[in-house]
Amino acid sequence: MHNSLTISPSPIDSASVGDPTRFLSEAELEQRLIQNQPDPKDGGQLALLIRRGDGGLRQRVDRVCLDPVSGFPGDAWGRKSDPKLHSQITVMQLSVAEMLANGQPLELFGDNLFVHLDLSAMSLPPLSRIRIGSAIVEVTEKPHTGCNKFEARFGLAARSFTLRPDIRPLNLRGIHVQVVEAGDVFVGCLIEVLRRGTAG
Repeated sequence: MHNSLTISPSPIDSASVGDPTRFLSEAELEQRLIQNQPDPKDGGQLALLIRRGDGGLRQRVDRVCLDPVSGFPGDAWGRKSDPKLHSQITVMQLSVAEMLANGQPLELFGDNLFVHLDLSAMSLPPLSRIRIGSAIVEVTEKPHTGCNKFEARFGLAARSFTLRPDIRPLNLRGIHVQVVEAGDVFVGCLIEVLRRGTAG
């Protein structure tokens, strides 16, 4: 198994805010969502890996060994006083992240993995298992919802839109997963849905 390799440090950290001129209205977001091409449901590809270093400083890495104990080694989750497995790693659909960011750096989200895969609750309910590279992760029951930082980076409309009852099941803000089998993952590696949990 390989150690992670930083390839692109970023000036963005946990205190960074967004550019209000890039914020989209709910109507604009709804229209862009309709225009988005659907992501695959059964298998896809890993597009981006981001680690939150000291102070939340974002670091793009090209590969990492995910681990059941440490999660994403070097990430902020592992430095918490009482890290919870149900929030070990966060995952977003790349197409959705690009839509919400509207030209802003994707590091602003603070999520770890960006993927070409349908993350909706209908496709990947809790307890679903996914192989990413040689690692296996499981979708947890903890919702991934927009917080005050999300609003400061992408606007109130984006936060409201992702939480709207008819939109929420799409998991536009992403999902939480925990590592159940250690393995190497790298940008461009394949993703396979191994099993789907029971929705509801």
